[in-house]
Amino acid sequence: MRVLAAMSGGVDSAVAAARAVAAGHDVVGVHLALSAEPGTLRTGSRGCCSKEDAGDARRAADVLGIPFYVWDFADRFKEDVIDDFVASYAAGETPNPCLRCNEKIKFAALADRAIALGFDAVATGHYAQLENGVLRRAVDADKDQSYVLGVLTAEQLSRAMFPVGDTPKDRIREEAAERGLAVANKPDSHDICFIPSGDTRAFLGARIGVRPGSVVDADSGEVLAEHEGVHGFTIGQRKGLGVQGPAADGQPRYVTSIEPDTGTVRVGSARNLEVHAITADRAVWTSGNAPTGPVECTVQVRAHGGLAEAVAEAVDGGIAISLREPLTGVAKGQAVVLYRTDPAGDIVLGSGTISGTDARPNTQ
Repeated sequence: MRVLAAMSGGVDSAVAAARAVAAGHDVVGVHLALSAEPGTLRTGSRGCCSKEDAGDARRAADVLGIPFYVWDFADRFKEDVIDDFVASYAAGETPNPCLRCNEKIKFAALADRAIALGFDAVATGHYAQLENGVLRRAVDADKDQSYVLGVLTAEQLSRAMFPVGDTPKDRIREEAAERGLAVANKPDSHDICFIPSGDTRAFLGARIGVRPGSVVDADSGEVLAEHEGVHGFTIGQRKGLGVQGPAADGQPRYVTSIEPDTGTVRVGSARNLEVHAITADRAVWTSGNAPTGPVECTVQVRAHGGLAEAVAEAVDGGIAISLREPLTGVAKGQAVVLYRTDPAGDIVLGSGTISGTDARPNTQ
């Protein structure tokens, strides 16, 4: 097959490309330029989109003996990822920009261009397993990225390859060293690549502006503090609330709800965070077809953690989910990914974007 290897400049994508070459595929490496001003992105090991990363990707391609190109996707990235991120926070939601980048850039824009140029598949360094259209968790549970891939459609998965998902991360680093790849010991990237300072609140404030509102006690309705915008808060947040001291009972306060229209941020005790039901829109089913009737599954609401047994049902293009046990810190804008466990491991059934939650106890 002709395979386009998306090379971020990290060790995982370099080994993924190497494995595609070793498997006998006709491989071309490509690095995505995602900013019109690359210097504004993180440099060094903490990002995945810097000039240094592009150089690391090029050197890896040279070692592998494959052609290498840099494709400019800056406009698409700004529109589909950065602007979406800002708009979601302004609406009181908590988006996952890496998930949106996978959906809109790596497996939509990139894959579309690859197919138009005659490639059969796109290979990436994501930690997940894919066989015959079935997406599973990676062997390395600590590095598993199936959550951020749960937004991919059956068509997108049919054009994807995840060559490193069957191997633990430490072995991937050993293999990179054995292959002579200089990125073997390069630290993993962290944080949000398009926020160079790491200060998400300041980044959002510069783009959204001051939108004053009140921090209110969820139980009494008492105004506890004023704030400059709901974009500075997310469900479950404990620090940076601008509130003096704990609640009257001595327990810490958490953000329990955000009302963007009025600018009201409600805070309360940990018990106010419990969610027993979730509704989601923008449903995606990895098989290409929505299930008929209720489905027993495990749901995940964050990239790391937030797991619960549940019953889910496809409803009007969305998903209605009843949790077997409560979850906390569930926010609108997050993805909820559904898994089914079989003897071979966890299978991704589909996903949706959380549009609402309910604190009422589970009655199923």
